[in-house]
Amino acid sequence: MISKIIFRKIKFHNINFKDFKKYIIKKGLFVFPAGPALANIKKSDGYYESIKKADFVFFDSGLFVLLLKTFKNINVDKFSGYKFLNLFFDYLKENRDKKVFCIDPNSKFSRSNKTFLRKLGIKKIYNYLAPQYNPLDLSDKKLLTILKKKKPNFILINIGGGTQEILGLYLKQKLGFKTTILCTGGAISFFTGDQAPINNFSDKFYLGWLIRLIYNPIVFFKRYVFGLRLIPMVIFNKITIIN
Repeated sequence: MISKIIFRKIKFHNINFKDFKKYIIKKGLFVFPAGPALANIKKSDGYYESIKKADFVFFDSGLFVLLLKTFKNINVDKFSGYKFLNLFFDYLKENRDKKVFCIDPNSKFSRSNKTFLRKLGIKKIYNYLAPQYNPLDLSDKKLLTILKKKKPNFILINIGGGTQEILGLYLKQKLGFKTTILCTGGAISFFTGDQAPINNFSDKFYLGWLIRLIYNPIVFFKRYVFGLRLIPMVIFNKITIIN
């Protein structure tokens, strides 16, 4: 089984779902790059640097997985942010003493996220409303102060892709203690109902993109068109396999 691949200096981890518990107890920065984000890594040095320096990079993009199989004969398992959170929430049900710190985009999502986690039985939930970060010069001393005081087991970053990864790397480098930082973006909203109704079926058969497109065509059509740039990137770039 392929353990990892290296694509454009990014080390992707290929893990079996059965091994999830072995990974979730590890500390570090976990990221799930979407296809359009990977296709545009040259446009954001901060984003590119953050995923290169992440501890664990997973195959969130179904398009990327299919392109690897089609053009490089490389078989890896798609491990989306949705699938990861599905397993993560099951883990939390069995470990209700863990401290979970959510960084949310707005107060509505913050309330939904807290309510959802409470239903899982989590008692120590902290929420923080993210300001409008500048990805080119991101810093948040207030957040650092709170996190150093609370020392959560998990930091769940629920803001938009491209910025959340930069924030995740910033926290990893500045916190001064080890924790698990999950950059799953809006994936928690699939569970709370605040975003497109993704489920196990649509995620398993790579249909999440279509549901998002139907749910919000104005936002996602342009994003997915740009994501097609990933095709020549996979075809013409060398990919290193680590078994």
